[in-house]
Amino acid sequence: MTKHKLLEVKNLKKYFHLEKGKTLKAVDDVSFDIYKGETFGLVGESGCGKSTTGRTIISLYNRTDGEVRYDGKNVHTLTEKEKLSFYRNVQMIFQDPYASLNPRSTVREIIAEPMEAHGLYTDKKERLERIYQLLEDVGLNRDHANRYPHEFSGGQRQRIGIARALALNPDFIIADEPISALDVSVQAQVVNLMKKLQKEKGLTYLFIAHDLSMVKHISDRIGVMYLGHLVELTESNELYKKPLHPYTQALLSAIPIPDPDVEDTRERMILKGEIPSPMNPPSGCVFRTRCPFAMEACATKKPQWQEVEEKHFVACHLYDKSIMGDQNHHEIAVTK
Repeated sequence: MTKHKLLEVKNLKKYFHLEKGKTLKAVDDVSFDIYKGETFGLVGESGCGKSTTGRTIISLYNRTDGEVRYDGKNVHTLTEKEKLSFYRNVQMIFQDPYASLNPRSTVREIIAEPMEAHGLYTDKKERLERIYQLLEDVGLNRDHANRYPHEFSGGQRQRIGIARALALNPDFIIADEPISALDVSVQAQVVNLMKKLQKEKGLTYLFIAHDLSMVKHISDRIGVMYLGHLVELTESNELYKKPLHPYTQALLSAIPIPDPDVEDTRERMILKGEIPSPMNPPSGCVFRTRCPFAMEACATKKPQWQEVEEKHFVACHLYDKSIMGDQNHHEIAVTK
């Protein structure tokens, strides 16, 4: 059975033009697809461009170049009528549950706002019942509807943000680091809630995060970003079992293992140096200045995006036969 491609991102670029003629390349030539019903995780260090990617997809930022297609339609050339339909079907959960909710509005008003904007549930009684149902769906209760955001904990506020995102019955949700501002004890609860809602409502997620250990539990496939570029993409289990790109290996080696004997003896890949500025990225491979396997070609030639193994894509010269020949250098990278 062929999977339905819900979102297509092709060669997406988002540049910010700053003063004195400088350009910040936040997203630079990123491509990936998301299929209906799956969770696609997008991970990387802070400043890698993953949140900008999500905001450009939903048109909070205008793209510099490239194309985003949702359900076959180009997002950036929609008519006004088509835009209304797009924003009903695509919603966003924001990172900071403290800043994303209006402190002067009650929970009822916050959840009702998108309904009013799209002319849904115009009957007051029907709308109130819908709000109550949404609150119960996210683990809150009816009594919370008349309270204000400051009366809730961070985890509860994020549940309100999720309820607001569900208000229009969307098909696709962009979750922009929805757990990074929460206590560790609450993070798993919110992730489990999102998985439950996905199953019940048939949702598709773009889950943006920097914590690879948490992304594994919710994602079907994962894309790894570094300095505005996608460097690796594969199924979740495959990424953890056999990371190919040196940057992915470094990220995974930083995750602590809950076994003191293994943790004390395992070899870690520690990256040296600072992340370069996206205003002045390195030539060739953008990761070369921190890569333990960097070679001469990395400074002059941009790595090609290629399928090294089935459904496992990577942009790294270690897997380019035109550079490496028949040398099995990728095995060195995998087992390092």
